[in-house]
Amino acid sequence: MNLAKRVKTLSPSSTLAITAKAKELKQQGHDVIGLGAGEPDFNTPQYILDAAMEAMNDGRTKYTPSGGIAELKDAIVNKFQTDNQLSYSPDQIIVTTGAKHALYTLFQVLLDETDEVIVPTPYWVSYPEQVKLAGGNPVFVTAKEDNHFKMTPQELEAAITEKTKAVIINSPSNPTGMMYTKAELKALGEVCLKHNILIVSDEIYEKLIYTDDEHVSVAQLSQELNEHTIVINGVSKSHSMTGWRIGYAAGPQEIIKAMTNLASHSTSNPTSIAQYAALAAYEQAGDTTLEEMKKVFAERLEMLHALLNDIPGVSCIKPKGAFYLFPNVKEAASNCGYANVDDWVAALLEEEKVAVVPGSGFGSEDNIRLSYATSTEALKEAAERIKQFVIKHQS
Repeated sequence: MNLAKRVKTLSPSSTLAITAKAKELKQQGHDVIGLGAGEPDFNTPQYILDAAMEAMNDGRTKYTPSGGIAELKDAIVNKFQTDNQLSYSPDQIIVTTGAKHALYTLFQVLLDETDEVIVPTPYWVSYPEQVKLAGGNPVFVTAKEDNHFKMTPQELEAAITEKTKAVIINSPSNPTGMMYTKAELKALGEVCLKHNILIVSDEIYEKLIYTDDEHVSVAQLSQELNEHTIVINGVSKSHSMTGWRIGYAAGPQEIIKAMTNLASHSTSNPTSIAQYAALAAYEQAGDTTLEEMKKVFAERLEMLHALLNDIPGVSCIKPKGAFYLFPNVKEAASNCGYANVDDWVAALLEEEKVAVVPGSGFGSEDNIRLSYATSTEALKEAAERIKQFVIKHQS
């Protein structure tokens, strides 16, 4: 079979690959600790489960409008107004089959052949692949570790060409957990306005912040920036609803209309039952589930960050959000006699049965990503196994 050129260059998701390998080893009877998953280890709150059951019992199991049910769009409009001081109308919102599909659909309607999208490194694994699938070219800007993996305005401007169509900003970030400040976003936004570049603001980890820092959306900084920004979000992380696959995009009406038209020929609509579940997630007053989850994540972050920095050859900047740590393990890998971090990661899984994601999948060869969305006991054991592995192999 002669496959299409657009899929021949795709790289498989490193996060899904390492998770699959860990599950395979577990099925073989090995005591594997998997730190690759990008999802909360909490179940979806009961009131959301109840809302889904009610929707099924009420027969709300049919097709919906391609861009999402009106009630959920209204709830998302209210969410933006309350949480972000952003004013959108329902025709500026599209509900999608997860935030990932919102991004995919956006790039499909935005990019023509050879159009460029600036992707700061480290990046979420799907950004460059989705750009390539739309016929565009990802242009990587290395966000330096000593600047907490954040791209500067000067670095952004140096990467812009006449073919640049958009730039991706992900704050808090996957894989680093780092956040841009209001001043940093404003400076980046000014560069984008100067060159008439669309900002794709991925804010899926907006609610998972463990410091007093306030989440800021670049779209709220000025009306002009609002008109140049597409905000991507969803309920997957904030409400532990990864499997429900409900995300959304908000932005200029012309772009949202094009995305909705494309959705009508691809997914038809997001799952009806999941939409009513997401509606409950945004309409429930007094829900404390998120705060409880954040408290647990914050405690795990403190513990695992300290344990990792106690391992010879490992250094780790403390993130502010998401649920990942992105330590630099180049020295540890070298001291253990491995030519690169990927080989070190493979040996760690084989010998100690600890699954982490190599940073190469995120465009950062010296790092690994660990998710602390798992039990405290598993995190402690994983850190101990990594330390034992490093000490045993040190040359």
